[in-house]
Amino acid sequence: MIHIVGMGPGDLDYITPLALRLIAQADVLVGWPRHLASCADFQGEKRSIGTDLAKAAAWLQCNADRNIVVLASGDPMLFGIGKRLSQDLEPTKIRIVPGISSIQYLFSQIAIDMNDIYITSSHGKKPDFNFILQHDKVAMVTDLHIGPYQIAQEILLRGQKRTLVIGENLTYPDECIHILPPEKVQQAYAMNVVVILNER
Repeated sequence: MIHIVGMGPGDLDYITPLALRLIAQADVLVGWPRHLASCADFQGEKRSIGTDLAKAAAWLQCNADRNIVVLASGDPMLFGIGKRLSQDLEPTKIRIVPGISSIQYLFSQIAIDMNDIYITSSHGKKPDFNFILQHDKVAMVTDLHIGPYQIAQEILLRGQKRTLVIGENLTYPDECIHILPPEKVQQAYAMNVVVILNER
């Protein structure tokens, strides 16, 4: 069986007891180096996922009879590897275990509800900012190409007023949460999630 396990936003304090139990019982851990490093006490086999997800999925398919845990950032089904693997692998061979997403964590830290948010991502695509900025409350998982600065520039280009909440290195010791108007957003931030608020 292949368990696709949400690791939470970063710090292992935010991983679920079920996820910890499955990791402890696994024969093989599969994940990116950051996730594998967080499981330093694991004594079984570890396999790093590279950039070729098709190759990783093929290996998992061939080894589905083993007890494998795939470590996923945040929640596997919220802009995570869970969607891709659930398309590539037989449904009867996988179990997806949810985790706390970085978006959930950030909204909790700023004490704003998530009931009416639009959730999107800039991973590997150019977001439609005309559509995105029609919403009063947006959460965006960013990447190295479109992050806080680029989002701020899109807002300024349209002459709109928004507040950006930038959650940087969430749950890690160097966590920093910035609440800024677009014109004060800097060009570079570490790993982050952005909330865009239209506080009319």
